[in-house]
Amino acid sequence: MAQKMKFKEVNIKNRRATFDYAISETYTAGIVLTGTEIKSIRLGKASLVDTFCFINDGEVWVKNMYIAEYFYGTYNNHTERRDRKLLLSRKEILALSRETQSPGYTIVPLRLFINDRGYAKLVIGVARGKKEYDKRQSIKERDDKRELARAMMK
Repeated sequence: MAQKMKFKEVNIKNRRATFDYAISETYTAGIVLTGTEIKSIRLGKASLVDTFCFINDGEVWVKNMYIAEYFYGTYNNHTERRDRKLLLSRKEILALSRETQSPGYTIVPLRLFINDRGYAKLVIGVARGKKEYDKRQSIKERDDKRELARAMMK
């Protein structure tokens, strides 16, 4: 009888992405990682701050994603910020390239997690940058929701 491995719940979010961008469509992609990188991610030692994706030669890459060096890694430890390849189907890559052709659209990583099979996955979204007044509107809506929740609690 095979035992199902239990993994620590890893859910690393890019909080600035939803504030700075209006997300139109999301995709879940696998990531090509080395052994010490996945071990660091399982410990929660990763960050999506200032991270973005780009398409090069029909492949999607994530740039500037921070994964801390693994503490027990020796000479074969990884570099912290390197370009990592994302695993998507050809149909999804074509859709992404079509959507990002129009000006103002980009691909932004939203969330990094480990699925139930133990693989690291990255949720990416096609996003359009928000203007300053859109950001103020988002802050106002968030504050209104918070006030409404407080009123309901009383």
